[in-house]
Amino acid sequence: MPIYNNVLDYKHFLNTIVYYQADGPKPRFSFFRRQPAALLHKNIKIVDIISYCLMPNHFHFLLRQKKENGITEFVGKVSNSYTRYFNVKNKRVGPLFQGEFKSVHISSNEQLLHLTRYIHLNPLIGYVTKELSLYKWSSYSEYLGFDDGICLKDEVIGQFKSPNDYEKFVQDYADYARTLDFIKHNLLEKED
Repeated sequence: MPIYNNVLDYKHFLNTIVYYQADGPKPRFSFFRRQPAALLHKNIKIVDIISYCLMPNHFHFLLRQKKENGITEFVGKVSNSYTRYFNVKNKRVGPLFQGEFKSVHISSNEQLLHLTRYIHLNPLIGYVTKELSLYKWSSYSEYLGFDDGICLKDEVIGQFKSPNDYEKFVQDYADYARTLDFIKHNLLEKED
């Protein structure tokens, strides 16, 4: 089921993640939406956002936890807040997201690099866009230096000589990732 119906929904979700990234006292979300610069520069963050991708029916985050249980708190608040917004706006009730969020602890640099690539390839693999650099709802354009944004990307992008090298790192894996996705979705297991 789509969780974003239009550009305003995507923008609202991005505002929500910036808002709930901050720890401590903050103005009401409605005030923050009108003046986002007034909020977060002084507050301590509960998570750093390393990369993200908003897909039509789900989202991906690569987060660094800054506070104990920060990731759980962050994802819970973002999900609950966005669900309330979406339900009121669309005159619906009930959960928007299915099940609990899944998380994986990053234990190596290789895993970190692969995960950023996986997250950034999602719109291409899912046939949401044909050109990754034009997809607005991902941190990929931040990594390529096209946009300022919300990510703390230096730990990843600093491992490449240039943003073009990171782009090559991602694009060189695209065909293989599409093949894996095709296999995953098209192989049927027969039940006994």
